[in-house]
Amino acid sequence: MPHITIEYSQNLARHHDIDGLVAAIHGAAIDDGLPPVAGLRTRAVGREHYRVATADSEFAFVAIVARIGPGREAEAKTRFVTRLIDTAEETLASGPLKIAFSAEVQEIDPEFRINRNHIRPYMERKASEENNHG
Repeated sequence: MPHITIEYSQNLARHHDIDGLVAAIHGAAIDDGLPPVAGLRTRAVGREHYRVATADSEFAFVAIVARIGPGREAEAKTRFVTRLIDTAEETLASGPLKIAFSAEVQEIDPEFRINRNHIRPYMERKASEENNHG
């Protein structure tokens, strides 16, 4: 956890590297230390049909939602979401578009979530093997 979704207006892809944005946001989440790396997932979804403000073609949006497990302090969540939006703004600072940014953290109710992560045991096993051979 968390699961980060970056929703963006499709005109953004004509001026910016979306994979670079995903990589920057994912890296910022790792650097922050809030999420365990094995549970972190970051993806982007472009919206072909959208309107921003007056529908000017130079207007774009980026909406980041980070879904996390419960139990984090308010300060940690605020730091985390601020880091994500700051990273998005820095990554997309150049170019002709006027971008409306938003970011939020949503806590997942563990009572109604099922998680089957086969990545975590693999990472733990790999780390153990590297420690035994290095």
